[in-house]
Amino acid sequence: MEHIAQLIFERLHSRLQGSPVSIKVFCGIGKNGGNGLALARHMIQHGYHVTVYVTNCSKKRAPEFLFHYDKIKEVTKDWPILLSCKDDFPELHPQDIIIDAIFGTGINRSIDGWMAALIHHLNNTPAFKIAIDMPSGLYANTPQPIESPIIKAQHTFSFETPKLSFFLPQTGKYTGTFEVIPIGLDAHYMMEAAPLAQIITPDTARSMYKPRDKYSHKGDYGHVLTMAGSKGKIGAAILTAGAAMNIGAGKVTAYLPEDANDILQSSLPEVMTITSAGEDFITDFEHDLKDVTLCVGPGLSTGTAVKNAFAKALTQQSNPIVIDADGLNILSQHPEYWKMVPNNSIVTPHDGELARLMGNWKDDYDRLEKAKKLSTEKDVIIVLKGAHTIVVSGEKLYVNDTGNPGMATAGSGDVLSGAIAGLLTQGYEPVTAAVFAVFLHGAAGDIASQTYAHEGLKASIISNFMGAAILDLFRPEPSQQQPKQSQ
Repeated sequence: MEHIAQLIFERLHSRLQGSPVSIKVFCGIGKNGGNGLALARHMIQHGYHVTVYVTNCSKKRAPEFLFHYDKIKEVTKDWPILLSCKDDFPELHPQDIIIDAIFGTGINRSIDGWMAALIHHLNNTPAFKIAIDMPSGLYANTPQPIESPIIKAQHTFSFETPKLSFFLPQTGKYTGTFEVIPIGLDAHYMMEAAPLAQIITPDTARSMYKPRDKYSHKGDYGHVLTMAGSKGKIGAAILTAGAAMNIGAGKVTAYLPEDANDILQSSLPEVMTITSAGEDFITDFEHDLKDVTLCVGPGLSTGTAVKNAFAKALTQQSNPIVIDADGLNILSQHPEYWKMVPNNSIVTPHDGELARLMGNWKDDYDRLEKAKKLSTEKDVIIVLKGAHTIVVSGEKLYVNDTGNPGMATAGSGDVLSGAIAGLLTQGYEPVTAAVFAVFLHGAAGDIASQTYAHEGLKASIISNFMGAAILDLFRPEPSQQQPKQSQ
């Protein structure tokens, strides 16, 4: 606990540099309260203006809390202030820094009574809030009532590993940015313990990369066939085909409605085209193309003729394919088509498409469980797109931590599906293709946002930064871990 407090103090001190700001530390009476007391003692010893409050909600006090409660008296005459009811709540100011060490990962029930009122009191101030271990009230890895009182932190110091709740839409908003504090858990245990999910780090992504042989040629890097686009949505076909090319596919052919041919060829001279008999929609699939990786669905539409062409395309595939957008909508309308989808294919639904495929869910954890079930039953890999995209392969979850809010823009998903197909055709295993493409897609958006800002990002810009994202993997990393954003 002393070691943890020292590490957190060093990180705070490096940023505050002795600032005279008022720091208010709220401690519970359990182990996390002990962490808060130890941290407060270090800050007092280094001249910070610290006031400590203890939530006096029970007579049961952890031994670690009592130890550090006595220790803090060695460095200050201002003993911790006990809070027992609403009348004890302190006045808070916008310029304060609030450190939340009330509850940690051990909490398994909703906070109620005057303690719930305290959480609301802290949340109602614009003061910057830092959570120790977990924002108080937030469960680590299990569902909880959405209306539960939870500290809404701007930054969280998480012990040893981040928690699954940090990456889910309903709960991740409470952690703000986060960084991991090592607390000395046994390395062998950490290696052997089965995780709830694997976070895709730059090291993980680097290990996935396949370097190219000097004497290779375009035929060594596969051939993607995109089946995408319809009248008014030809941009989806351009984005999908372009992303496949930008991530390294040796050849890309776009299968298009007849009237879209000139549009695509003038936009992407590197991409070959085949046209359907239908002028505005793809209405047929008469081509027996061998050794291609099919990416089907973006902007496709769902008319009867389109559905028939989609089904016929599926019957010609034996290798894994990528299905997105209207391809998924057709599958939800015609579940009998699932039997034609090759094993280990990759589907990339947004939440609306996902609900049509597997039904609604109660909460984010139920969403994951239903996605696992669908993945297992259909033998497909599911890419759950979001602020932290999660790749589901049977019971395994892969959580992505690249990307930013600027990527919430039309066509971003089309780029992702093209990128996955581009890696798949280069010989990456299906799970690896999905996970690596998701990482690079987010990293491309992060790099591009440094030039274009979040508001200026477009899907085509993200696609054009794919190569920069690969290069960035092999640049030296900063010596100090940077905080991670939970969107």
